[in-house]
Amino acid sequence: MCNCVMMNFIKRPFVVTAFLLISLIALGARPLSLPPTTAAQQSQLKLTSPRIVVKKAERRLFLYDGNKLAKTYRIGLGLSPTGDKVRQGDRRTPEGDFYIFTKNDRSAFYLSLGVSYPNAPHAKRGMRDALITKAQHDAIMRALNLKGTPPQHTALGGDIYIHGHGAASDWTWGCVALENDDIRELFNAVSVGTPVTILP
Repeated sequence: MCNCVMMNFIKRPFVVTAFLLISLIALGARPLSLPPTTAAQQSQLKLTSPRIVVKKAERRLFLYDGNKLAKTYRIGLGLSPTGDKVRQGDRRTPEGDFYIFTKNDRSAFYLSLGVSYPNAPHAKRGMRDALITKAQHDAIMRALNLKGTPPQHTALGGDIYIHGHGAASDWTWGCVALENDDIRELFNAVSVGTPVTILP
């Protein structure tokens, strides 16, 4: 075998190795391909002082951070959307000042935030109208003073939640309903104790 052939034979593995090394370096220089950010991750709200305002007539829920509006959501209400809630089964969405007393991530309605109905005015009116006893009124007031769960099974009704499963119509038994993506964002943005105001 002549020297030139021998030299080509010897050089060929080095050429291949060099090509592979250059290719690896080039590939290594490319940015890593990361999974795309999901919509839920993109819409994480970081609030320091959240509060919720529901305007029933507008079918809107407004999420504030202090006095600054952070987000607006379309909502559905109870099957009898006009007027304040008075009693169990009237299918009205209550009006007044409340707070979130629980967060349920295993809700039958995707996710839910418990609203502290009945509040003090509802309890006072209920006792005046003989819908509840003084003992029931006092139990409601004790729970409210502790920022706990007011009794949910008196004649005034209860189990009022902000939850998912759709906001296209008024279909609940008094709850405030959002689209699932919206309740997920809201659920992650607020904590137990967050103030809730529901206006006519």
